[in-house]
Amino acid sequence: MEQVLNDSGWRGSQEGWLEAAYESLLEGGVDSVKILPLAKRLSLSRTSFYWFFKDREELLAALIGRWRDKNTGNIVKQSEAYAESLAEAMLNVFDCWLNKDLFDSKFEFAVRSWALQSEDILSEVQRADQVRLEALKRMFIRFGHSDITADVRARTTYLVQIGYITMQTQEDIATRMKRIPEYIAIYTGQVPEQRELDRFFSRHGYKPEGRG
Repeated sequence: MEQVLNDSGWRGSQEGWLEAAYESLLEGGVDSVKILPLAKRLSLSRTSFYWFFKDREELLAALIGRWRDKNTGNIVKQSEAYAESLAEAMLNVFDCWLNKDLFDSKFEFAVRSWALQSEDILSEVQRADQVRLEALKRMFIRFGHSDITADVRARTTYLVQIGYITMQTQEDIATRMKRIPEYIAIYTGQVPEQRELDRFFSRHGYKPEGRG
């Protein structure tokens, strides 16, 4: 075990190399994700990379796996979370847009930018879009919407958020929170109950003006 720990110390770790690749992708795009610059970032030798990845392509595949598991996985998970109403179910999905631990918007933007250079990554993005849309559609169907209505409402919900990301729209938290009840009403056809909003605001550490 001591030898393993020592090896990890001077070679780094698989997660360490992957984290460095993630940071480089966000800062400079996929062209900046190269072994030697990553080694310099980590203050490790170039050869230590090969203890963890066969080549750069395997590292890039791991990056895409990380993006898929986090961003797509959590949209699906949140769409399936328990909710007493469709409005509350949509608020569960909205957790993704406000919690970086559930959905990383910068990572999403970086991968979509990467897709402009790679047919393979474009295919990955298109598959992810389909999985996410199908998850949202199932959520609407669960609350009684027809197939076509669920499909259109899912697309409206999802494509607006992707628009936010690709346009790199910036909103302060107060502005965003004020808009959320209106978005919920438009997307679901239901006005969220105040208690539903209060739970949502609370888990994001937000206190509306005049409410304590």
